[in-house]
Amino acid sequence: MAADARGLSLTGSAEAVTAYDQAIDHLIRFQSEVVDAAAAAVAADPGCVMARVFCAYLALMSTEENAVAVAIDALDGLGSDSAGLAMRSRERAHLAAAERWIAGDMAHAGDLIGQISIEYPRDLLALAVGHQIDFFTGDAASLRDRIGRALGGWHADDPQLGFVHGMYAFGLEESNLYQQSEEFGRAAVERNPDDVWGIHAVVHTYEMAGRVPDGVRFMRSREADWQTGNFLNVHNSWHYALYLLQGGDTDGALAVYDRMIHHDDSQDSALELLDASALLWRMHLEGTPVGDRWAPLAAAWARILTPGFYPFNDMHAVMSFIGNGELDRAENLVRVLDELIALGDRAGTGWKMTAAIGLPVCRSLVHFGQGGYDSVIAGLLPIRTRVHTFGGSHAQRDAVERTLLEAAIRAGRHELAAALVSERLSMRGGNSYAWSKRAWLRNAAGDQAGAAAATARARKLAGQIQAAAG
Repeated sequence: MAADARGLSLTGSAEAVTAYDQAIDHLIRFQSEVVDAAAAAVAADPGCVMARVFCAYLALMSTEENAVAVAIDALDGLGSDSAGLAMRSRERAHLAAAERWIAGDMAHAGDLIGQISIEYPRDLLALAVGHQIDFFTGDAASLRDRIGRALGGWHADDPQLGFVHGMYAFGLEESNLYQQSEEFGRAAVERNPDDVWGIHAVVHTYEMAGRVPDGVRFMRSREADWQTGNFLNVHNSWHYALYLLQGGDTDGALAVYDRMIHHDDSQDSALELLDASALLWRMHLEGTPVGDRWAPLAAAWARILTPGFYPFNDMHAVMSFIGNGELDRAENLVRVLDELIALGDRAGTGWKMTAAIGLPVCRSLVHFGQGGYDSVIAGLLPIRTRVHTFGGSHAQRDAVERTLLEAAIRAGRHELAAALVSERLSMRGGNSYAWSKRAWLRNAAGDQAGAAAATARARKLAGQIQAAAG
């Protein structure tokens, strides 16, 4: 009987299991070698069920519809009677989860994987993939508790425990437990400096707690660990660019964009296009020129997007179309989503997320592009407390909040805008963006003293960020 590095039995030759373990090690480090290692496990023994499920998961985690065919191919033949007889119960459970995801029910797949983690808390593939599903569906409680439930099954001296703690840190941050998140995240990174997801959790914590200078210093001290050699370097670079924007350094943020986030060698990857679109949209809201950077993003989204498959992608595609001046293309995407809601598969996660949040958000963005700011407010206010249910993190979904705030300002709804700013500052007093908005609103209200005080606070915070960035 073969067993992986965590002592879990699985079908497959010794060579396949060795490659499988190597793939797991690459997965938790977000290294590109994970793809070749998983493929090597299948090549060594096509009967290694976990290796083939692993390949299916890798495809599905791209959040792109065209990868579903790859996942189907990875599992081809595993459902046959002869193959089923040889499977262990854990392998059957993984296969069932992957098949549910392929069928379009990502949320149910996450539930099935969660059941695996309860029975097998040391199944690191289940933890890592389930954690990503929680991220894709914006389920903060599960991001935290899926990992929390498994921690008791790990030993303090386990060489991979630090990576589990890195996942837990992100779940804690998304649950607004910032001190605990920082503690777990920093401990995870001290244990494994190349734990880029743990680094990512700490970076999120500093962003959401309004401790941007600390975040800048942390990221600069860890540049060698996160900037190269991993799939997450674009996303972490996005976070660093957000920090620079808080410091008022738009040129620096655009330099990071050109060097790390999107450039001539960038691939058509939805997860990377999200970051690129989100950064430029924040600048678009402020009227900051970004040159010709929108055009390649809009073209890339047009090539890969399947409307309604993962609505978080739809939102960012709409941003790119509007930013590139292609309002007609954005309007057409909303029409397609309308048709999908009328005729699509109501059992699918994509349909449910689109109906509840994705379509109203995309429609509101189009209204923003049209200058219909009251319509933006009417579309976003009723759903803003539920926006998390269509995926992403607090930091990513802040683009929706900023769009609402800017619409309120442009619509002359200054009381609403002031309330939104107050809400933001009550949670993040160190947010220079919010102080600058308060300054604008106080000035518009004729409160020169209040405007001056808010401006001074914004400048002081920006100066601290600039100092930290060197």
